[in-house]
Amino acid sequence: MTARTYRIAAIPADGIGPEVIAAGLEVLEVLARRDGGFRLEVTEFDWGSARYRRTGALMPGDGVARLRGFDAILFGAVGAPDVPDHVTLWGLRLPICQGLDQYANIRPTRILPGIASPLAGIGPGDLDWVIVRENSEGEYSGIGGRAHRGLPAEVATEVAIFTREGVTRIMRHAFRLAQSRPRKLLSVVTKSNAQRHGMVMWDEIAAEVAAEFPQVSWERVLVDAMTVRMVKDPRSLDTIVATNLHADILSDLAGALAGSLGVAPTGNIDPERRAPSMFEPIHGSAFDIAGKGIANPVATFWTASMMLEHLGEADAAARLMRAVERVCAEGVTTPDVGGRATTREVTDAVCEAIRGGNA
Repeated sequence: MTARTYRIAAIPADGIGPEVIAAGLEVLEVLARRDGGFRLEVTEFDWGSARYRRTGALMPGDGVARLRGFDAILFGAVGAPDVPDHVTLWGLRLPICQGLDQYANIRPTRILPGIASPLAGIGPGDLDWVIVRENSEGEYSGIGGRAHRGLPAEVATEVAIFTREGVTRIMRHAFRLAQSRPRKLLSVVTKSNAQRHGMVMWDEIAAEVAAEFPQVSWERVLVDAMTVRMVKDPRSLDTIVATNLHADILSDLAGALAGSLGVAPTGNIDPERRAPSMFEPIHGSAFDIAGKGIANPVATFWTASMMLEHLGEADAAARLMRAVERVCAEGVTTPDVGGRATTREVTDAVCEAIRGGNA
């Protein structure tokens, strides 16, 4: 039988990105050899802040077009202390997400074995969420501007754009995802008491789409109330959908409640598969630990599992997560989650779990 071949674009980018992407690709290669049914053809791109310093651009002008020929994108992290954050974000990650219309940002959260939550009495099985973030418009549309710079009358505007098409499609994706999960429960997060235009439209469209999914129980929750509920009553939540900004913030809180952003994955998905989707750990470039060999690769491994599942390799994806959970349960973890292992040691342990048939 001929192995299925997938073309993967790897963009390690900045900080700990190269370290964790290298670990992720190593684990994927071991997994492909053990599975035998697929192989990966990886092309690495040197896009990021180092390129910006050399050329004035984080990626070439035809970068998005070049990515269209791949089956998936594995992304590290972007951001550097000497480059403004809005330059790095709008110079690399957002142009890819928006240019390829990866409108659904999917962020699963659960507590892995061997990793402690800061929440008292909460362990594996008690916190199992998927946050669906609208990834193409909203507060990160980039619409706005500044005038009269440096003068007392200086003004800056940041306009949140919500379209019926954009809200409807992310709402349908969230309802479908909730329907596929055992609890069939969806929380729609807005701030419609204060934001009476775009957020009220979100609520109205949620009610319209809900009629298409009678099996799904759903509720409206204000974003500030959601932060309290995530901390005080995590067992009451399952699938959550929110705007670009709200879900960005909530998912970082979710990662922290699960033990560390170092174990938090994400996928920037085009559900219609018109273009490749992009998968990335959400921990950021973490320049304070870059080069020290202690970056947690678990988020990247989980991210790689999401990528495999998206590509149709569900068995391999599940095998990778079993290996990760086994290694974490055995206490082979990095300092961010209370362990003493290095990136190399965690990677070796996961590779061995895969090779040894223990996953």
